[in-house]
Amino acid sequence: MIHNPASDDLQLLQMAAREAGKIAMQWFLDPGKVWDKGNNHPVTEADLAIDTYLREHLLGARQTYGWLSEETIDDRSRLVAPRVFVVDPIDGTRAFIQAKPHFTICLAVVENGEAITGVVFNPALDEMYVAQKGQGAKLNGQQIFVSQTTQLADCNMIANEGLFRQKHWKRQWPKMRCATRNSMAYRMVLVASGNWDATLTLRPKSDWDLAAAGLIAQEAGAVVSDPMGQDFCYNLPSTSKSGVICAGVNLHDLIRERIVESQGTAKHHE
Repeated sequence: MIHNPASDDLQLLQMAAREAGKIAMQWFLDPGKVWDKGNNHPVTEADLAIDTYLREHLLGARQTYGWLSEETIDDRSRLVAPRVFVVDPIDGTRAFIQAKPHFTICLAVVENGEAITGVVFNPALDEMYVAQKGQGAKLNGQQIFVSQTTQLADCNMIANEGLFRQKHWKRQWPKMRCATRNSMAYRMVLVASGNWDATLTLRPKSDWDLAAAGLIAQEAGAVVSDPMGQDFCYNLPSTSKSGVICAGVNLHDLIRERIVESQGTAKHHE
């Protein structure tokens, strides 16, 4: 049998996500102690417990890989590691605290700045989204594809409706069906599955929010970029990204056009 490191990594990430999901669900209705990390970013005992489990389990299995997690102090040795685990123990902590089933566990392997393996798991709904670079994306074992919607009018936009009501846009946005979820990764994989047509945020996001979900969305046929249309490069000294557009190619172009023409005027909204 030919050894396939990427397939081995995908299996490892899926198993780890399942176990991390069990930990999360133990705390789901009672998240325990909650802290504010600053900038109104909460963290719970569950976040830290999952981070500890994932770090020990994944690095124990792949000792040459680097580590980048929202809940771990940054170790710059990741910058010279051949591959790096990029992890968000709980993306959507506010939803988790409120016992809403819209949080995810996000695991990716990054190589040369690109995500090559990704898992986004929603344990409350038992939704396992996975992808390997060049191999397509799946939800619970079934292939998924982005929607083929070509117009913004009446599209399903998973984003904060207030973003589109700003007076600073050069053009008024058409009527869209809007809703949002606290987890950026969950928003992106919902686009990947075709259940929603697009998502947009102009708020800064981080590698751990985007690496796994971005790969899954791309493998499902979405275009994923920053608000100006630039591709993401992960595992740089700075992990911050300026925002996200995630949509099928036609909607992505239409969204990006509106941002570019309004550059410098649109304000941050989730």
